[in-house]
Amino acid sequence: MSEDERWSRVAVTFIFVVCISFFSVMFKAYLNGRFDSIDTLRLYIQEFGYLAPVVLTLIQAMQVIVPIIPGFFGCAVGAILFGSMGGFIINYIGICLGSLGAFMAARKYGEDFVNSIFNKEKYIRWANRASDTKSYTWFLLFTMIMPLFPDDFFCFFTGLGKMSFKKFALIIFLGKPWCILAYSYGFAFLLQ
Repeated sequence: MSEDERWSRVAVTFIFVVCISFFSVMFKAYLNGRFDSIDTLRLYIQEFGYLAPVVLTLIQAMQVIVPIIPGFFGCAVGAILFGSMGGFIINYIGICLGSLGAFMAARKYGEDFVNSIFNKEKYIRWANRASDTKSYTWFLLFTMIMPLFPDDFFCFFTGLGKMSFKKFALIIFLGKPWCILAYSYGFAFLLQ
């Protein structure tokens, strides 16, 4: 084994251990009711001090892949703790990372994996729509722009289709900011 391969394995192992540790801490927080409301989540994030923006970013990424909290909770907490623009940036980065992760997980683990997370009937209904790739591309962009749409599902679902990762990433990067901006500025306005 070459030196580069050895370092690569060490890096992958380290990242895996960090991700599992983070997930364990978050799962414990979930079980302890720390994600039950915007207020409990805000108090939990504040406990991390200077690391609070990083923790919120990671929670927002994780909530796309493992839906343990509504995504708008994190958007609200971001606006409360870091202001509308700071909250927007933190949430945008986290949600984009999570969306790309959901796409890649579906691409790697396939239909059985996605069906284990989501309702089979819902999957079948959207499979028929996605067969028309051109109209599905516009539909996907629309779902990423609109608030309160089940866009996490579409991230997984799109990973099962023929759309390239590059095209999906472009849709995420162009579509996601509008919904997150609406949440960030909306919550910041309501909480003044």
